Amino acid sequence: MALVELGRSRDWRDRADAGHSLAGFAEMQEAVEPLLELLLDPTDTFVTRRTAEGLLRRKDGVGLTIVASALAVADSNHGDWIHTAIVEVLGIYSDDLREALRLSEEMSRDTEGRAALGARQLQEILAEIDPVLRPA
Repeated sequence: MALVELGRSRDWRDRADAGHSLAGFAEMQEAVEPLLELLLDPTDTFVTRRTAEGLLRRKDGVGLTIVASALAVADSNHGDWIHTAIVEVLGIYSDDLREALRLSEEMSRDTEGRAALGARQLQEILAEIDPVLRPA
């Protein structure tokens, strides 16, 4: 897959673009590991943020699971940028936030290991968000 190859580029801009675009293919098994690597990019946290944003904009369990898995093992710097992406993407619409909370609660019960640990961390972040827009 060309996006996986782009994700290995030396240029942080290429890796950021690859992570954001590859998020659209997160349901494909061959995309999961490269996405996790991009979320934890060792040289540029902009790659972390863009990849997290792409996964979170999917607004589904697949994207949240990958973000949660990375969050569980992220150092504090990467964790901060993942946190920022979560707030920016899921802090707008209350319905999106509510659905993300539901999915993360389900994930924390139904999965094990990194995903479950990250899902609990994700729940804590989501619980602190006060969404900008609510239904009329």
